Amino acid sequence: MTLRLIFSFMLLTTLAVSSPLSVPPYFQPYHLTRREVPVFQIQQELGALLSENSLILLPSNPLWLNTTKRWNTMAPPDIKVVVQPANEVDIPKIVSAWCTTINFLVVNRGHGLTKSLGAFKGMQIDMKQLRSMNIARDGKSAWFQGGAYAYEVIPFLWDRGYVTSTGSNQCVGLAGPALGGGHGRYEGLYGLAGDNIVEMKVVLADGSSITVSDKSNKDLFWAMRGAGHNFGIVTNLKFKIYPAKIKTWHYHNYYWRQDKLERVFMELNKLQDDGRTPPLLGVVFGQIYIDPSIRRDEAILWFTFAYAGPASEAERLLRPFNAIDAIKDEMGDVPYPEIPVRQNTDLSNCISAPFSLASVMLQTWNITTERALYNHFMRNVALYPDLAVTARLYYEGYAHRGVQAVDSASTAYPHRDEYHIA
Repeated sequence: MTLRLIFSFMLLTTLAVSSPLSVPPYFQPYHLTRREVPVFQIQQELGALLSENSLILLPSNPLWLNTTKRWNTMAPPDIKVVVQPANEVDIPKIVSAWCTTINFLVVNRGHGLTKSLGAFKGMQIDMKQLRSMNIARDGKSAWFQGGAYAYEVIPFLWDRGYVTSTGSNQCVGLAGPALGGGHGRYEGLYGLAGDNIVEMKVVLADGSSITVSDKSNKDLFWAMRGAGHNFGIVTNLKFKIYPAKIKTWHYHNYYWRQDKLERVFMELNKLQDDGRTPPLLGVVFGQIYIDPSIRRDEAILWFTFAYAGPASEAERLLRPFNAIDAIKDEMGDVPYPEIPVRQNTDLSNCISAPFSLASVMLQTWNITTERALYNHFMRNVALYPDLAVTARLYYEGYAHRGVQAVDSASTAYPHRDEYHIA
């Protein structure tokens, strides 16, 4: 399973904006891996066009490795030049100048997972300088530039008395997960991150800039909330925000031996089956893995629960899990911005490595299947001992009431009736 941190990139190849009789040059078919990239020409010509403090990086630059580093280093894209704009107005200039010559990969935090990234060759447009955030006067929405990410967004809003739906990991961007749906701890109350997009400023593949909302370019507004990574570059997003009425969150982390597997998943089904997870139970994350500090020859079950409220409320829900004998457990009440740290989804846990990933979305946990997966995991660890260090079975379950409250026909997101990720 992969945490649904979901996609931090936008390939500009698939916006059909004209009739079949008039195909624009940027929509002509070509093979992504065969186009030559005139990097020195790009550096020379763009340097005169871009704002002060914009960067154009070639592989010889000391900043190159850090700028092109990705969370998953398995089959990385073939980046020939990196352009890091200092201003939103730079992006249309970049695209319009080179839209018929080079492919663009737009990167925020580098968490894109699709295997097609390995076939990409071209320019990386790096959004890291574009991270401004501004709350609207009415206090109902806020604007975030395309480089904003959860580590900064969550405390920015919290310190001003607000929250919104973001991805569940601190290190992922705001736009990337939202364009693909965007699971997070507040979706039980406010829906997916993508459900909270009010408006987007988008640069299309020919360099033109448009507004996308329920009043302007409505077809794109539908498509880009759930399937939005390939239509253009999102330079700015207007998001719904909400008063932070819940001042404390409770977390409870459990470590169980494998003989408790059936009972743990039975209780999870009672709590979460068919989308019944209480809306304040923001997320349940789980892992099956080898923890050498506990057992070197047996994978354990680790599950962490996050509840929007104090222990006095949360522990009533967790009584069935407290009754399952654990190796150890940890719990506490903290402000919302600290919850990712307690659930191991903070920046320190965003370790870059070559991952081979697969996932599935489910409505219920099949206990027989979970036992078979555990046994398969242990057989492979025995055959390939190095897997004991890195291999994981991951589990995610979110409160779903806010997601189901949104009409499935109103966005392109296709998984509103699937509640778990594994």
